Amino acid sequence: MTFTVPDMTCGHCKAAVEAAIAEAGGRATVDLAQKTVAVEGLDDARAAEAIRGAGYEVAEARP
Repeated sequence: MTFTVPDMTCGHCKAAVEAAIAEAGGRATVDLAQKTVAVEGLDDARAAEAIRGAGYEVAEARP
């Protein structure tokens, strides 16, 4: 699943989202230029919850 996270802007944002997904048991690939996070190993709801828990809003999710 790929999530659009419009408020990610820097390396700190990338690291925070990757850490939150890893802590939840998944793996994230962040593309800052596209403001997307591709998540593997978590269901959609858990991944979105982890991203929000890191302080970022999820604007869109797509397979």
